[in-house]
Amino acid sequence: QVQLVESGGDSVQAGGSLRLSCAASGYPYSSYCMGWFRQAPGKEREGVAALYAGGKYYTDSVKGRFTISQDKVKNTLYLQMNSLKPEDTAMYYCTASPRPCTLGPAVTKYPYRGQGTQVTVSS
Repeated sequence: QVQLVESGGDSVQAGGSLRLSCAASGYPYSSYCMGWFRQAPGKEREGVAALYAGGKYYTDSVKGRFTISQDKVKNTLYLQMNSLKPEDTAMYYCTASPRPCTLGPAVTKYPYRGQGTQVTVSS
């Protein structure tokens, strides 16, 4: 059974940094594509970043500020977020899709997700 548990969300001021973590279990980690999406109140889900067969993906609004990475030994996915802006405020979710990851970087459509971790950025 796939389990994804996010942590690291917090309230920070604009310009600050956070690192989100996603601990994965219940499946062969290296056989899955992984990613992050976010959802703010009243807004649609937005794909933020992905690690997939084609490499790394970032949505335009976070390029140069966010970095997705993973530790395959710890089965953990990370999202380093720097220069945070109020518009980054949202619930952030970790997602997973089994290879061959036909969905590519479309992380909002991946079949598995965690419970989310809240990121709040104040101006």
